[in-house]
Amino acid sequence: MDEYITLDYGSGGRKTASLIQEILLPAFGNPALNALGDGAVIPGGEEMVFSTDSFVVSPLFFPGGDIGKLAVCGTLNDIAMAGGQPLYLSFSLIIEEGFPSDQLRRIVDSAAKEARKAGICIVTGDTKVVEKGCCDGLFINTAGIGLLKTASLGRQNLREGDKILVSGPVGDHGLTVLLARHPDLLSGDLRSDCANIAPLAQALFSLGSDLKLLRDPTRGGAATALSELAAGTPYSFELKENLLPISPSTRSACRLLGLDPLYSANEGKLLAVVSAEKAPEALALLQAFPEGKEAAIIGEVTALQPGRCLLRTFLGAIRVLQPLSGTQFPRIC
Repeated sequence: MDEYITLDYGSGGRKTASLIQEILLPAFGNPALNALGDGAVIPGGEEMVFSTDSFVVSPLFFPGGDIGKLAVCGTLNDIAMAGGQPLYLSFSLIIEEGFPSDQLRRIVDSAAKEARKAGICIVTGDTKVVEKGCCDGLFINTAGIGLLKTASLGRQNLREGDKILVSGPVGDHGLTVLLARHPDLLSGDLRSDCANIAPLAQALFSLGSDLKLLRDPTRGGAATALSELAAGTPYSFELKENLLPISPSTRSACRLLGLDPLYSANEGKLLAVVSAEKAPEALALLQAFPEGKEAAIIGEVTALQPGRCLLRTFLGAIRVLQPLSGTQFPRIC
């Protein structure tokens, strides 16, 4: 750990991992937390999934969404990635003095609309107002509870030959927020993929033990998410560059700005690892949803370089995809 916390510690990459490993886990470590999933499985009469997230995105409104929609979808997605069916959310606000009430109403209405669409209830929350200059407009915290629907997820279930799927084009959200923040960089028709993907995950639950892993590639993008999943296993995750779905707008923006879409955040996509036998069925399940119509099988589990995520390029070379180091885009969620 560095002497002082920098923006890099919120990147979702190496610095975030060091903060968790060196400060948070030594203080709070327990079996539920130590799994470091998107949500924690809480044993009881009926096993529950519990997750929480805070949202500090800038700007608050962006093409395809806003902080209210993002806050609801983000926590619903985290519960689903842990194998749960979302049921209830909390919704807490930290508001800067002087924040426009019409904007607050618009954001709350957006969150409520997304909750109704998902069929869940916001049942508790909190509101704090801080002095001007102590908060960048509005921060939101959400927490969610759901019922565990599949207990088969885990890296211990990986086998060589398993297939890696993504539910659609990667990198849209991070680029959209960046350009909304800095419209002078370039113009385009980029839109965030912000969406509730819990229904897609629940469809995959029907695969039973053939569904090995789920993860939504938010901060740090698909490369960081898969690198973290591969770490410490006897397998590598090998992606094929020619199979990766990337929208033309995102690809063009990344080329112009010198960025990699595999490290750009997504807020409405999931990564899944499934058995080779069930991969075609999994792909069909995802493609049955509007949010998954561009789903693709993008690689497989191999033993080539254990513990690493690899990219086989168009030229056939192998590139190691390391977890994000530093901050590509701060405050994108």
